[in-house]
Amino acid sequence: MSELSFPPLMAGLALSGAEDPFALACQKAVLGCDAGLVVHNLAHDRLQAALVFAPEVALQHAMTMLPVCAIALQNALGALAPPEVAVHLQWDGGLRINGGRCGRLRAAASTTAPSEVPDWLVIGLDLPLWPPSDGETGDRPEDTALYAEGCADVDAGQLLESWARHALHWINRWEDTGTEPVHSTWRGLAQNIGETITHAGRTGTFLGVDEDFGLLLRDETTTHLIPLTTLLETP
Repeated sequence: MSELSFPPLMAGLALSGAEDPFALACQKAVLGCDAGLVVHNLAHDRLQAALVFAPEVALQHAMTMLPVCAIALQNALGALAPPEVAVHLQWDGGLRINGGRCGRLRAAASTTAPSEVPDWLVIGLDLPLWPPSDGETGDRPEDTALYAEGCADVDAGQLLESWARHALHWINRWEDTGTEPVHSTWRGLAQNIGETITHAGRTGTFLGVDEDFGLLLRDETTTHLIPLTTLLETP
């Protein structure tokens, strides 16, 4: 595979084998790498990548990069996949392709305190390209893979490049115009708004999100606000 091309202010770092881009991106961020580093591992059956940010706003606002990167993936697939392929986004970073669960986005940061400006933030992408070959898919009928959904002609490298370009576009748009364009686009792609969902053991109606993309979940007695920061993982 030829070397991938990323937008200005972004730089790629290719991994192979069992190396985890999300874990390495977090390590690089701790050591003070530049923002815009895209660590990636493209296997025949899986696309993994992680993008490093250096936020200048509090974590509760910076976490908008999770839905921003999810929108960017939808845009990238919209440009490369057949038009009949439907991509929807779960609040928790999960991805749905033609209704099936197909990978996810995740986040880690230097702090979990919502009001603190983090030294770094990493958004990871994990996208299965082919289903497992071990026959386990029958145990998880909701799970799917990109190439099993009519996208076998989508080149993983081109998809990664397109994801990075669209992410940069949405980052710039968020910086220039605020959250409203991100909100409007995300709502049009969100999975299960208005339906009953369960998150972290709490069940209710998914009403939407607040200005910082916190989950609004209405049960029989009240509306709960679950911040995006609760999704942060320990790198």
